[in-house]
Amino acid sequence: MLPIGTAERRFTLQAARRALQEFLRDGVVSDCPTDAPCLLQHRGTFVTLRRRDSGQLRGCRGECRPLRPMIESVIRQAISSATDDARFPSVTSEELRDLSIRISALSRLRPIEPEEIVLGKHGLLIVQGQCSGLLLPEVPRLFGLKTRAQFLIALFRKAKITSEPGQQTDFQLYAFETEAWDDAE
Repeated sequence: MLPIGTAERRFTLQAARRALQEFLRDGVVSDCPTDAPCLLQHRGTFVTLRRRDSGQLRGCRGECRPLRPMIESVIRQAISSATDDARFPSVTSEELRDLSIRISALSRLRPIEPEEIVLGKHGLLIVQGQCSGLLLPEVPRLFGLKTRAQFLIALFRKAKITSEPGQQTDFQLYAFETEAWDDAE
């Protein structure tokens, strides 16, 4: 996987904000051409929107599998974060300037055992039947989770798996790492 340089990080943040402005204002999105190889590689991405003044979450959406070029994924997920996160009403054009954008570019998913989890390094995806949930690597820090067990419990809750991690054996657990940046940096 190609690393994402400073100029490319800046470019993706500008592209995400421009796409949000266009979509919220006109309901359309222009192409965002680039010839940067790191932005054309297929990678899963998540885009998180937060209020600048409080840090409060305003939307977060993503795709964990590398389905399309990263720049396309960022734009799609930025719009989805603003308009399709069921936890929140859609973002308005007026509030957009007060929101920060955080982009997380994911590595490929790989199976992991619970005892291999490194807090702050690994994001996790759990799948059990029709239930699934994903937490980014920064979740333990943001929510004061100090142990693997706490991280797994939060992941089970996110996936709406009703039993505790130690009582379950019929799930698949995957890890990933991220390159993440935001426009507050």
